[in-house]
Parts: sequence; structure tokens; C-alpha cells
Amino acid sequence: MSGAPRGAAVSGAPLDAALRLALDAGESVRGSTTPNPPVGAVILDAAGQVAGVGATRPPGGPHAEVVALAAAGERARGGTAVVTLEPCNHIGRTGPCAQALLRAGVAAVYYAVTDPNPPAAGGAQTLRAAGVSVHGGFGADLAEAGALRAWLHRQRTGRPHVTWKFAASLDGRSAAADGTSRWISGPQSRARVHAERARLDAIVVGTGTVLADDPWLTARQPDGSLAPHQPLRVVVGRSEIPRTARVLDDAAPTLVLRTHDPDEVLGALADRADVLLEGGPRLAGAFLAAGRVDRIQAYLAPVLLGAGPSAVRDAGVGTIAEALRFRRERVETVGADVLLTLVPDRE
Repeated sequence: MSGAPRGAAVSGAPLDAALRLALDAGESVRGSTTPNPPVGAVILDAAGQVAGVGATRPPGGPHAEVVALAAAGERARGGTAVVTLEPCNHIGRTGPCAQALLRAGVAAVYYAVTDPNPPAAGGAQTLRAAGVSVHGGFGADLAEAGALRAWLHRQRTGRPHVTWKFAASLDGRSAAADGTSRWISGPQSRARVHAERARLDAIVVGTGTVLADDPWLTARQPDGSLAPHQPLRVVVGRSEIPRTARVLDDAAPTLVLRTHDPDEVLGALADRADVLLEGGPRLAGAFLAAGRVDRIQAYLAPVLLGAGPSAVRDAGVGTIAEALRFRRERVETVGADVLLTLVPDRE
């Protein structure tokens, strides 16, 4: 394979638009690709026009670049690939994407994030050695905060990425004094939660939540039907739950773990990347105290209750100096509610 340059790369607006398409493509398959990363790819022809868009298929299927190249066909020759993750360089269930790009005659490759998985890394070097113009780090911040967030976290830490999601009143109550909690958040927030569930690997709740609320923990579409992808339902705790609990039906797989320890829970979910913590204040407190909450999604409703259980208990904080501090990543309005997305403040 010649090391001579293959041609000039496109730049500017076409690249920025292609990056956005690639990010959206990766997001569209989040939850369906585990253990592979949810990657998006776009092929621009030599004139900078979109020739093909692809996303990683479920395990055993083609990777994003291969899907995009198939859509582009001959228009890929002399063109540019924009990918959210460095093209892989190894033979697993499918062939290396770096070689697929070379065979297609792509002149330039822009990728957002270097692959942290040693067996798969090295695609950029292979492409450069063959004369392809390669540019890493293109849109890295957007890609790392998007569909690849949980997969990258798992690769770098060896454990799943945990998001704690809760809904609360303005005074931090998760339910009224009599225990009723339906509905604190509004219909738009609930619809968003179901859309998010359909892109997860697992949802974790405690036995107390199952006994009190009998949740179904499924991802449902706007018409109430089950979404095509259902996350693993995980029930944590030592209390027995009735065999008639909705979480034990066949709508989705369920794992019951007789433990309260967050690391034992995450160890049992080691093959999962994106985990949502939904269950009760004590379980949330245990994960927070253990430092195992990587993101918070707090739906705050314009409601005051004045009494009732708080969203979290026993988080290991005894004095203000021990407060668990988070920084704002995003603030959104969802219907009448406000959604705060927060990440740990490591400073």
C-alpha cells in the first residue's frame, strides 16, 4: 500500500455538519451495541457532500464505518470519513475498519476520540502509514459527553458508568408525607425518562422501591407499547419481593442481587456500560457514599410538599466540609420541570 498522500481533505462547514450527523448516528444506537461502543460515521465525497451515514450495529454486525461506506459506494473514493471513535485496527467479530477505509479509497479521516481499548487501537497509525490524511481529536469534547460517555468510562475505569436519576419537589421531597409520589414530575419528563431507558444497559432499584411502588421498569413508547430495546432490570437488597412483582415478568430480563454493596452490584454488571440508578433514597445514598455516582439527572418540579421523604439518605455526609459537590453540566426545561445534569466536582 503506497504511503503517498491520497488527496486534499474537505474542511470547514461540511466537516462540522458531518460531525453532528455522526454524533446523532451514534446516539441513535446507544444501548443496542454493548459490549461494542455506539459509534457514528459519515462519509463525505470528494466535493464535501454527504455520501453515507452509518452507526454501529448490534454485536456481530458491521461497525459504523463499514455501514457508512456501504451507503456511500464509489462516492467514498477520494472522500473524507468523519467518525466519533478512532477506526479499529483489529479483527474481532468483524474486520478492521481501518482496512475497510483504505480499500474504499478514502483520502482523509477525522475522528473524535482515540480508542482506549489496546487490542482495537492503532487504526490512525495504519491509515497514516498508507498515505491517508488523519486528524484526531475532532469534536472530542462533544463525543466524550455524548453516546460514547458510558463506554469510554467503562474502558478507562473498568466499571459501568452510573447515572442517578430522581424526580423531586422544589424542597427536595421525592414523595408526600403519606408516601404518594405519582406524579411529581410532568408528562414531558416522564416521556423523556422512557426514551432514555430505551438506550440503557441496566436500571437499578432497591427492594424497598419494588415493595412500595411495584414499578415495571420498562422502556415504553409514546403509545404505551414496549420499546424495541429493554434494559436489564436489577433489583438490589436482602428483602424478599413477591413473585407477582411486575419487575419479574417477561417484558424484560431481570437480575435480583442479594446485596446492598455498590461495588458488588457494579461487579455483577461488569459487562454493562450504561447503568441508571432509579431506586430509593437509601440506595442512592449508598452509591453516593461509595463514590459510585458518575452523573446526576435531577428532574425538579415546580411543586412544594413541605414534608415527606427526601431524595437521598445516608450519603456519608456528617458536616458541611464533607458535602458531596457536583458541577453543572447542563440545565434544561422539560415541560414545566427543570432538568439539572450534574457531574462530580473533582477539584
